[in-house]
Amino acid sequence: MKPTILLPLLIMTAPAAPAVYAQQADSRSPDQMLKATIDGVMEAIRSDPAARAGDPDRTYRIVEQRFLPSTDFMLTTRYAVGGAWAKATQAQREALFKQFQTLLARTYAIQLTQIQGQDTRFKYAPPAKVAAGALDAVVKTTVITAGDTMPIDYRMRKTDAGWKIYDINMMGAWMIQVYRQQFAAQLASGGIDGLIKYLAAHNEGS
Repeated sequence: MKPTILLPLLIMTAPAAPAVYAQQADSRSPDQMLKATIDGVMEAIRSDPAARAGDPDRTYRIVEQRFLPSTDFMLTTRYAVGGAWAKATQAQREALFKQFQTLLARTYAIQLTQIQGQDTRFKYAPPAKVAAGALDAVVKTTVITAGDTMPIDYRMRKTDAGWKIYDINMMGAWMIQVYRQQFAAQLASGGIDGLIKYLAAHNEGS
């Protein structure tokens, strides 16, 4: 079975994730940050009996604690919403971010539960040289499960708090591109408030 971490097409149910994280600046490189994040999540799951047994709620809590602080899903949301973002009020932007981050975090957690009990390994490509002053980088990885492999690329943005994940490429499709197409249809039919309601309905388990 192929691992499908952060599979963009899934819409799962989840409680709202916190929108703000207090962080100190992190001087690690993009590849160091990503490896520490993924390894930290997997270590926490393996050391937690409920998460190791496939409990989706406990796994979600670990994702919330160990994965979300390494992401910039506000940027992800802005890019996925596209031109409509400029027309949104601050309250609408915050609502979109809250619902979209919840969706992404829960999807990630669900996918992690599906690979528990398998011999899952994460292989990291040799780090690419990042030019001085660069604000964007791509880190390449491979997930190996039961003899199967899947390349997954992570796009990261340098922030005041360090490098953060904001887009993921699986099976040749970048997450933001996939969601932008989905969101465009919702925005065309219901506007910004319609998209917020659409996301909230899925997150509430309609």
